[in-house]
Amino acid sequence: MERALELAAQAASFGEVPVGAVVVLDGREIGAGFNAPISGCDPTAHAEIRALRDAAARVGNYRLSGATLYVTLEPCTMCVGAVVHSRVSRLVYGAIEPKAGAVESTRRTLEEPHLNWKVSTAGGVLQQRCSQMLSDFFSARRKEIRQRRKRTSGKEW
Repeated sequence: MERALELAAQAASFGEVPVGAVVVLDGREIGAGFNAPISGCDPTAHAEIRALRDAAARVGNYRLSGATLYVTLEPCTMCVGAVVHSRVSRLVYGAIEPKAGAVESTRRTLEEPHLNWKVSTAGGVLQQRCSQMLSDFFSARRKEIRQRRKRTSGKEW
């Protein structure tokens, strides 16, 4: 998760929501990614998707059974679907995503009985640090927006 936090910081440095993800197999990193939908003009460029793509390319197989995906934020529905399709065996995440999290927050996608692959999960790993990084990012973004509005209108909001 420490490596995922480093990647999340990279995302923030590009103005992206700070989410990082790492795929580990047999104790070694085989894939990594951070959020890049804005800079990549790609709505699917979530950290998890990018890490899974990187891992699949490195191992030469889209199936990553036995691998663990570490991500700093609870995955959305799209990313949970990618986890299932990639056959990742374990998902470990940090912060809870109350608006779009599809593991425990808004829905429990991995518990749906029709899925043909089961993924074990562990949430809340380094939750405070992961949550704080996101809170700091959005706080800074809101402050920047208020300052921009003030400059352009001459009024305080």
